[in-house]
Amino acid sequence: MDLSVIIVNYNVRFFLEQCLNSVRQASVNIDCEVIVVDNNSADGSCSMVINQFPEVRLIRNNKNVGYSTANNQAIRLSKGDYILLLNPDTFVEENTFIKCLMFMREHQDAGALGVRMINGNGKLLPESKRGMPTPAAALFRLSGLYAVFPKSPRINKYYLGHLDSSITTEVEIISGAFMFLRKKVIDKTGLLDETFFMYGEDIDLSYRILKAGFKNYYFPEVKIIHYKGESTRKSDFNYTIIFYKAMLIFAKKHFSEKKHFVFLLLINIAIYLRGLIAIGKNISKRIALPLLDTFLLCGSIGTFIWLWEMIKFGGENYYHLAFKITAVAAFTVTTLLSIKLTGGYKVPAKLRDTFDGALIS
Repeated sequence: MDLSVIIVNYNVRFFLEQCLNSVRQASVNIDCEVIVVDNNSADGSCSMVINQFPEVRLIRNNKNVGYSTANNQAIRLSKGDYILLLNPDTFVEENTFIKCLMFMREHQDAGALGVRMINGNGKLLPESKRGMPTPAAALFRLSGLYAVFPKSPRINKYYLGHLDSSITTEVEIISGAFMFLRKKVIDKTGLLDETFFMYGEDIDLSYRILKAGFKNYYFPEVKIIHYKGESTRKSDFNYTIIFYKAMLIFAKKHFSEKKHFVFLLLINIAIYLRGLIAIGKNISKRIALPLLDTFLLCGSIGTFIWLWEMIKFGGENYYHLAFKITAVAAFTVTTLLSIKLTGGYKVPAKLRDTFDGALIS
């Protein structure tokens, strides 16, 4: 058999259905098997697979055993000369498998192959090609400095930002979202390390493939869509913590004790930086609108009182200063509280809620 496509699913039925449809089209004229491992989804994913894709072999777990363990379940049962680990929130083109098979057969030194991944908006995902997560690379990645210097071979080493994304090249790390593997290489390196529950297992396997004497390639002639963030949320601080733990597992496993200590120190610094940034963003989102409204209300009410004094009483000092300050503060606080209670400061804010709150006040 040419190819075994393995997909680990957890509560992403809609994306899994799209993924399997694309895999079905890409498997035409290829001796291919598809194995879906479901980690106890509660969204009807298994029923959908059984009813709509009877050719797919389904493994149903009664609990979420993690990404590595689930993939290993399928790898042990696979019959293909090549194995593709594929995320359920991906969409492959019709010629994807043919092109990957041809490349691997022409490059016998290739242990693993990654492709050009784009998001739903057509933008290149930087994890399409990655470098080794050395202490410095991981620090720049977690701290966000890599985004400030995207083309720097040192600061953006994690995503190899200095390399042309349109050229096939050797890389160190292949993304687990689309990891095209030579089966005999897996037989030599061993399966995915099940110590990694989620994230880091692709880095570990890629590194072991290199240590076994094979090469990892980035192959941009094949393009897939990866709806990043659907199968797992990668934008919040929790992801940073999970990623941090995975990096520490990798460092402890492959780095010397001295280098591991340095890695631990730098990663902790990066975690605190990201934490402060996340807290700062959260606070700014919550206070930005109330703060803006405070300035607008104080300014507008104060201006109204001044105009009333000038027009009605012919002088700007008719009211006592303490009274004016109290009036402005009372109107401002009342309006802010009314808008808050009507939901006008929720994120994202709705103009109607804000208007209702102002009207009530």
